[in-house]
Amino acid sequence: MPEDPIAHSELAALTRRFEEVAEKNDREFGIIKSDLTAVRLQVGNLDQKVDRLAEEMRGLSEKVDRNQAQIIELLTALVGKSPEAS
Repeated sequence: MPEDPIAHSELAALTRRFEEVAEKNDREFGIIKSDLTAVRLQVGNLDQKVDRLAEEMRGLSEKVDRNQAQIIELLTALVGKSPEAS
């Protein structure tokens, strides 16, 4: 059976197209993988910032509670005293 030059040409063209698409897919996959890594880093940084903010909020809440307790103590001490007595 003689070789068919048209079939070989078509096969070569299909092979080239397959390799081009595979190469393009590899590049795009690399880009997506790189972007995903960047997003993971950003999420990690954001997570750390949220943790720090939550800790600061807890500290602020404790400070507000202490100040409110002091205000209540001072007001309680003033109840029943005459304004002219001081």
